[in-house]
Amino acid sequence: MLYLGPDQANRVQHVHNISDWQHYYQHQARVVEHPLLQQFYNAGMVPASTPLNQVPFVALDFETTGLNVDTNSIVSIGLVPFNLQVVFSSRARQWLVKPRFRLTDHSVTVHRITHSEVENAADLTQILPEFLPLLAGKVAVVHYKQIERAFLSAALQVRFGEGLLFPVVDTLDLEARLHRARPLSLWDKLRRRQQESLRLDASRNRYNLPPYRPHHATTDAIACAELLQAQVHHRFSFDTPISDLWC
Repeated sequence: MLYLGPDQANRVQHVHNISDWQHYYQHQARVVEHPLLQQFYNAGMVPASTPLNQVPFVALDFETTGLNVDTNSIVSIGLVPFNLQVVFSSRARQWLVKPRFRLTDHSVTVHRITHSEVENAADLTQILPEFLPLLAGKVAVVHYKQIERAFLSAALQVRFGEGLLFPVVDTLDLEARLHRARPLSLWDKLRRRQQESLRLDASRNRYNLPPYRPHHATTDAIACAELLQAQVHHRFSFDTPISDLWC
């Protein structure tokens, strides 16, 4: 479970109250001060009624030193553009990021990103001029939205004094809608039946997607893109409006 401090919790709660992202982007373009954020919001956002097969998607994955946005940092970013038919893996990008906080032994074990690798990595401010235009105007697809959205906004708040909010389709949330819609019955509990796992690899397995090695930003982004394609194919339609999926 991601821990959020009071300020971050308020920002995340505010996201849930945004029903018109197109209007929100127009408003933010007028009020933000940093040029990179102005350019980001000026790119606009698709209307809520846009059918899924017309939405420009990018799958996004962050590897971090931990789950606390106040004491942990982004160490790598993976991004890949896709639509409901094709994942454009040849256009996938990955950036190694110098963390603001020291790597822990646990994070090195999980992500296999070492102290020596991040020692000469670029700060996020050096990556943003390349990264933000690839995200601008796109709907981000992630697996567990609190990581990418909360960590990016917190990192920008520290560096620019301004955060960043953007719509996401959360493939974990889409799985939860199906598999956590109702609690286990008493009979299921007596039989010691376990709830379906919502992890990325377990979710992909339910759609017969191949296993990938986890905790590599670009690979996880591609895995997330493929998962959304499968979810739409099995449970939604190309004509489903993006408002049914994003938050």
